[in-house]
Amino acid sequence: MKKYSKKSYPVEDARHFLEPTPTVLVTSAYKGEQNIMTMGWYTIMEFKPSLIGCMISSGNHSFELIRKSKECVIIIPTLELSQTVVAIGNCSGADVDKFNEFDLDIKDGDLVKAPLLENCFANFECRLYNNKLIKDFNFFIFEIVKAHVATSPKYPKTIQYRGESHFVESGRNFIIPSSK
Repeated sequence: MKKYSKKSYPVEDARHFLEPTPTVLVTSAYKGEQNIMTMGWYTIMEFKPSLIGCMISSGNHSFELIRKSKECVIIIPTLELSQTVVAIGNCSGADVDKFNEFDLDIKDGDLVKAPLLENCFANFECRLYNNKLIKDFNFFIFEIVKAHVATSPKYPKTIQYRGESHFVESGRNFIIPSSK
């Protein structure tokens, strides 16, 4: 087995190695206003109920919409939308109607008011499950209450954010059998 030579590394940059999840889009709506943001980090917290946790900066325009509505849609875009995903993340919904600016095809959700995106691989309608960490850490815990997933491809090409404008394209999928 290979051994790696190591050196000290800035702890604030450790996330560059720990963020392998697909970059997602998050839509929100509250009292007639809606927004979309890009999110590079979240974590699966439980399988049943299906819980997902994420930190949304209080400086983000979506923060108050999500906090007040207690819901959102977490969306998985594919590689083809990578330029749009970055552009959405680089502007504020306080200044720009991102749905019009980026010509996004929206559709009403079944269970939440935040819009779904038809031109993305998957849409997960979410409701706030636990708000105890929002005040201190801006950390939301959502329950996925409805999932809309494309029938193909089985493994879509997605992007993963590594920080400082660096992304990784999803690669080859393979199975490593568990030993019994």
